[in-house]
Amino acid sequence: DYGNASVFFTREQAVHDRAMSRKAAKDRSALEERSGYKFADKAMLERALTHISALSGGPQKRADSYQRLEFLGDHVLGLVISDMLYRAFPKANEGELSRRLADLVRKETCAEVAKAMDLGPALKLGNSESHAGGRLRSTILADVCEALVGGVFIDGGYAAAETLGTSRDLMLDA
Repeated sequence: DYGNASVFFTREQAVHDRAMSRKAAKDRSALEERSGYKFADKAMLERALTHISALSGGPQKRADSYQRLEFLGDHVLGLVISDMLYRAFPKANEGELSRRLADLVRKETCAEVAKAMDLGPALKLGNSESHAGGRLRSTILADVCEALVGGVFIDGGYAAAETLGTSRDLMLDA
C-alpha cells in the first residue's frame, strides 16, 4: 500500500526537515556574517540559496528557486564591477575596461568566491542533487553567488550589492 509508505516518508521527512531547519538557520546566519550583509527579508536569502531540485511542483515553481535572482545578480555584478573599473582606471579605454571586466565577472570567479564564502553548506538542494555532490559543484556555486548578489540588491539596494560585489576579501581576491 503506497499510501502508508507516503505518510511514513512524509513524517520521516518532516523530522529530517526540522533538524535541517535548525542547521540551515545556523548556516545562513554564519553566511550573513561571512558576507557582511544581514538580510532584512530572510525569505530573499532563502530563495537565493534554493536550487530548483529542492522544489516540488514542476516548472511553475522555478520562480521560487535562485534562477531569477541569478539572472539579476549577474547583471548587478556586471554593473558594480564596471562602475568600480571605470573609477579605478580613469585613463583606460573601453577595450581595456571590457577585458578587465571579463576577467573579474566570470563563472569561475563566482565559483571561487562562493567557495571562499563557504556557500555550499547553506544551499538548499534536492536529495538527488545533494547526494551527487551539488554543494561542491562549481556551476551551482557560481549560480548561487550571483543569486546572492541579486538577493542583496533587492533586499538592500545598489549600495549593499556594491559593498558585497567589490569586497576585497571576496571578489577582488578570488
